[in-house]
Amino acid sequence: MNKLSQHEIMNLLVQLSVMLMVGRLFAEMARKIKQPAVIGEILAGIILGPTILGMIQPEWFHDLFPVGSSSLVLDGFVQVAVVMLLFIAGLEVDLHIVLQQGRQAIYTSTLGLIIPFAVGFIFPYFFPEFFGSEDSSRHLAYSLFMGTSMAITALPVIARILMDLNIFKSRMGMLVISSAMINDLIGWLIFSVVLGMIGKEQNMSLWNTILLTAGFTVLMLTIGRGLINRGLPWVNKKLAWPGGLLSLALALCFLAAAFTEYIGIHGVFGAFIVGVALGDSEHMSERAKEIIHQFINNIFAPLFFVSIGLKVNFLANFDWQLTLVIIVIAFAGKIIGSGWGTRLGGFTWRESLAAAFGMNARGAMEIILGLVALENGLINEKVFVSLVIMALVTSMSSGPLMKWMLKIKLKPSLPSENH
Repeated sequence: MNKLSQHEIMNLLVQLSVMLMVGRLFAEMARKIKQPAVIGEILAGIILGPTILGMIQPEWFHDLFPVGSSSLVLDGFVQVAVVMLLFIAGLEVDLHIVLQQGRQAIYTSTLGLIIPFAVGFIFPYFFPEFFGSEDSSRHLAYSLFMGTSMAITALPVIARILMDLNIFKSRMGMLVISSAMINDLIGWLIFSVVLGMIGKEQNMSLWNTILLTAGFTVLMLTIGRGLINRGLPWVNKKLAWPGGLLSLALALCFLAAAFTEYIGIHGVFGAFIVGVALGDSEHMSERAKEIIHQFINNIFAPLFFVSIGLKVNFLANFDWQLTLVIIVIAFAGKIIGSGWGTRLGGFTWRESLAAAFGMNARGAMEIILGLVALENGLINEKVFVSLVIMALVTSMSSGPLMKWMLKIKLKPSLPSENH
């Protein structure tokens, strides 16, 4: 039986310690300048990775992050972190809010999904060489992935921006959140199909994977959601709180992730759907959600975001033309699609553009999407670097652009909208 040597265990523990400490340091620095913590954590990884440390002191980098059993175990930690991150993103989804917004949310989310998806699909499909689509047999899957990556949003980032601007509970705040929720649900469903198309070790056919994915989603959001809602009062009453709830919530998360991994799509999708079903229960208190958020966001999330910088050399793989084109496509698709949809919902052009800027935030979801595609060999390192930079640019610009759009129109009417 293979096991880690004493040196490999020590090396793994040092890796985790350094990643958490440096990640926290840069996360705090990012927060000081009013930016999401994820930006600081990715920067920490770039500094610790081949881009900075590997270039300045290659021996230190290879001593700290050697190739071997300890790096394999660290990769296992990162995979678990990704699954947990999508689980807490799912907890943010409130299906009641989506249903309350009705027609307006459908306009914003539908156009905010279709137009960015179409723009993101068309350009790589017709210009494959520029976008690094190297395998002709995977060209359709590649174009579908790029379309999905342009369409998906970062729900946690959007929620934080709306709270910072004090418009989370406003009519427009609820519209943006509900539209982002619908975007994420459909976006991850499309991405799961793309993964089914490129899976190297398929347990079943693509059509079976698609049918099982759709069936799993419907089942979990109907019967599964009902069973969870009925079972939670017993869990809260009979088991130690919050330990019992935390254990069972993560057990469900891992079980669903294992199932979706088995049917040929990434475990993150199963975790996301279970998060939606669990977070939508009236017996899942905000305090319980906060405990789960704190546990994952401060321990596992930094490990994932720091690991991004360890995977590729950002300087060696930086293609400014590709990055610029991807950023332009990302902005154009979301702003035209979401802005037009919000306008059809009865908002002014200024409010519509503000909502579009909010929907433009990509952040963590985009990076997770890109990493899964990179690990499956669908995209190369240059495209991955461009997607990460695009995610950071859209996340950093959303808040200031929303504030700029709303400073004249929305602030005076906020008190009445909050009732």
